[in-house]
Amino acid sequence: MGKSISLWLFVLIVLSILAPQAEAVPSYARQTGLSCNGCHYTPPELNPAGRLFKLYGYIDKMKDGGITAESNKREAGLDLLRVLPLSAWLEASFTNTKTPQPGTQNGNVEFPQDISLFLAGAWSTHIGSFLQVTYDTQGDHFSMDNTDIRYARIKKLAGKEWVVGLTLNNNPTVEDLWNSTPAWGYPFIASDVAPGPTAAPIIQGALGQDVGGLGAYTMWDQHLYFAGTLYRSSHIGTPEPTTGQDLAFNIRGVAPYWRLAWQQDGIKNNFEVGTYGIHMNSTPGAITGLEDTYTDYGFDFQYDRTIGKDVLSWRGTYVRENSALAATLAAGAAAVNNHHLDSFNTNAEYHFGNRYSAALGWFTTSGTTDPLLFTPAPVTGSANGSPKSRGYSLNFSVWPIQNLDLGLQYTGYTSFNGLANNYDAAGRNASGNNTVYLLARFIF
Repeated sequence: MGKSISLWLFVLIVLSILAPQAEAVPSYARQTGLSCNGCHYTPPELNPAGRLFKLYGYIDKMKDGGITAESNKREAGLDLLRVLPLSAWLEASFTNTKTPQPGTQNGNVEFPQDISLFLAGAWSTHIGSFLQVTYDTQGDHFSMDNTDIRYARIKKLAGKEWVVGLTLNNNPTVEDLWNSTPAWGYPFIASDVAPGPTAAPIIQGALGQDVGGLGAYTMWDQHLYFAGTLYRSSHIGTPEPTTGQDLAFNIRGVAPYWRLAWQQDGIKNNFEVGTYGIHMNSTPGAITGLEDTYTDYGFDFQYDRTIGKDVLSWRGTYVRENSALAATLAAGAAAVNNHHLDSFNTNAEYHFGNRYSAALGWFTTSGTTDPLLFTPAPVTGSANGSPKSRGYSLNFSVWPIQNLDLGLQYTGYTSFNGLANNYDAAGRNASGNNTVYLLARFIF
């Protein structure tokens, strides 16, 4: 195993030294004529220009980048890109946990881990998209991934720029402009092989690609941002109309999501502070009957400091989830009705130009102990019914060229699903899930 890790490290170092300087050319870069660092510190972290590009609906392009026709009361106009805005990426990875998962091999190689296809760019004068379809190796199929289709207009209010828009998306927080909320937050790479903590607020990914939402957003003077979206369940890969059977979440009515943020951009300092949340009534495994109720509300911040050609970023988010699990309690899968979860994540990252970055993250989740909701089971279970997990991550990433990301990440746990030692009642320790993860992502 040591030889395998050493080989991957050697490949990463050699590529970072020998690869020539070049510009990444995914569909946004082709559309705008800018290299990746025109909108990113390093992908997926948006810089101020990248946040504006997203805010304006992904529509900015080179002057000669489209085919146009004038519009009037009788004639429909046209504004099309000359080239279909397509991109793709391929991810290959290596994962090694400190202790093998029972009955399985350790040191897993996935080639590919996944392949993503993107329809990302301007559709017309005011409409653009980030639409991702991903092939998952373990599922051996393509499916919808993060998607955000936008309509945006730029107006004036009190003499200041006022942007108003609509968003059609499938993941709460995917519309957000900052990298402090869950959909685009740290860690930016992750293994799909290593065990992860069981408990997390629903806004931290539980609804991703399983809902459809129509929302509106606005930003005034590039300072005050507000967004709101109403979501319904949109179960991929199941017959429609849905029965909700065997599905963990079936939204009853609509689930409202809200987002409020203030940003202050300067020449060297960029700061954002905000709040976000979601409320959902859901019936597990059905579309009628008793309901579980979840209310998540969070607070976040992001600070970017430009130091010469380098950038120091510090981000953090706290989420409190209050839930009343009437349906789960009646089904005998919970011991008490009222629960809460508290989740906090923070990370600091230093970008050495746009070629290297190093990051340190810390995370913790705690909440109501419930031995029926969090039951003992090898690897994934909890011996004491507690959702408490705590740990840290270290990341070093190299971009030999702007469309090739080579990442090395270590994740360590001091507590996992409630305990440090024998947390699953099957003899596994939290530190057994400590993970070395290496990733190569090719974007073209």
